Amino acid sequence: MRADRLVSLVLLLRQRGRLTADTLARELGVSTRTVLRDIEALSGAGVPVYAERGRHGGFALLPGFRTELTGLNHDEALALLTAGSGRGELVFGLGSALASAMRKVVDALPEGHRATASDAAQRFLVDPETDLLSRRLAADDVPDSTMIELRRAVLAGHKLRIHYAATGQEPQWRTVDPIGLVTVRDRGYLLATRSGADRTYRLSRVLAAEELPEAAQRPDRVDLDRAWQERSTRFRTGGDQVAVLLRVNPARREELVGTALAVLAEEADADGRLRLEVTFQDSRHAEWALWQLGMDAEALAPQALRIALRNRAAAMATRYGDSL
Repeated sequence: MRADRLVSLVLLLRQRGRLTADTLARELGVSTRTVLRDIEALSGAGVPVYAERGRHGGFALLPGFRTELTGLNHDEALALLTAGSGRGELVFGLGSALASAMRKVVDALPEGHRATASDAAQRFLVDPETDLLSRRLAADDVPDSTMIELRRAVLAGHKLRIHYAATGQEPQWRTVDPIGLVTVRDRGYLLATRSGADRTYRLSRVLAAEELPEAAQRPDRVDLDRAWQERSTRFRTGGDQVAVLLRVNPARREELVGTALAVLAEEADADGRLRLEVTFQDSRHAEWALWQLGMDAEALAPQALRIALRNRAAAMATRYGDSL
């Protein structure tokens, strides 16, 4: 909306001083021509913005001009700035809104605390793109147009038509009743019902979406956290999942747990290793996960998994045996 963009433009000039039209356009995600029209509108509304010509020119506000945005103390602003310092731009396509909100947070602080809070927020890092092993954390990529339709339908309580590509199937159009949106480790999900049955859709597999005018069939209030937990439980205990009893080096526990669906039991053995019962999506998933851990893990059951790992190790030994 233009009103929000005008506020963001003023806050950018307040916080960063003189900026060129190109820089403003890049920050606001609009064209240079739009920025020039917005500058003209601000001047007409009495905001003291002026242009400086020359090589280092640009637009600036008269010294001392301040918008009135109040109500946040230092710790509240720091909390919001820290939350916004992570990968918030990936959450439900709200990146531009987050950037605008962060500018307002900074401007809401008293003059003496503004720089302090901004500097403090730089000392915190939330969910970087890679972990300590330089493994890149891949996030779902959902087109803005699709994300907008999803958000609108969820918030308005309208039915939603989605073009969905389920694993191993041709994409199909489905009409659903949206309940809410969930993000977990940079992966987004739509919780919905279809013909009265619970459904969970991965946002990255939604190829297109259309908000419909009909009201969705859903309760007025929802405990989204509880709904997610219930669906997660059903997912972990259904399908072709396999339970595995194993021993693992404690130093590799988190790596194992990160690939498993659920930990059903855990205890320490006398030699310091951990004995766990975990579930995997299927036997292939279990074999892959245990193979990644090498000698740091040992599958105790089921026997079919032990045989599969033995055969894989034998094949590997045969391949490299002649090179010794």
